[in-house]
Amino acid sequence: MDQLPTDRLSPLASRVDDVLALYGYEIGPAIEAIDGAVTGYGGLFSPGTSDGEIRAAVEEVLAAGPPSEGDSRRSGDRDVVLYVDGSSRGNPGPAGAGAVIRTEGGPVARLGRPVGASAENNTAEYAALHLGLEALAARCDPETVEVRIDSRTVIDDVWGDGDGVAAAAPYRPAIRDRLAALSACEWTHLVDSDPNPADARAAVGADIAALGP
Repeated sequence: MDQLPTDRLSPLASRVDDVLALYGYEIGPAIEAIDGAVTGYGGLFSPGTSDGEIRAAVEEVLAAGPPSEGDSRRSGDRDVVLYVDGSSRGNPGPAGAGAVIRTEGGPVARLGRPVGASAENNTAEYAALHLGLEALAARCDPETVEVRIDSRTVIDDVWGDGDGVAAAAPYRPAIRDRLAALSACEWTHLVDSDPNPADARAAVGADIAALGP
């Protein structure tokens, strides 16, 4: 996957996002790689880890290059479910995007990334859908896709006749292109009580967006 657009991030959060892009936005392995490069017993989110230690660890991971995973593209998955969610603390505030791709065989990808140091929740929701669709295009060739999403703003804009939000401009054209390329796609609106595995990834993305001064 190519690196995806973000809103304004601190230099430190931006470099962490570089690591996420290197790892295809698989947030778990990317953070594990950073944690492994932090000296001592700290990690990316350890209170005892300084910004300088995080910077050094991130540069070490980036210098090592992408992980060796072979061909990650899957074929034969007829039906795919894509969960997406955005998170903004303060709305606007540190914001993150999450996406989880599942098939009958189980999860294919668990993705997350920062969106901006001071972004609205709606922006994060568009970024999450964009993230999931880009990963879907890179990894799967399904016959049908069901997008499970809790944002009515995004649903009404992308699949209906809503006006959306101005901050969605970096994401909207690519979202529509990716959806148009799918053989079949439907959406399901999630309510607050519905489980959404993308929520936790979006929350971690918001944590990353809050890094740095």
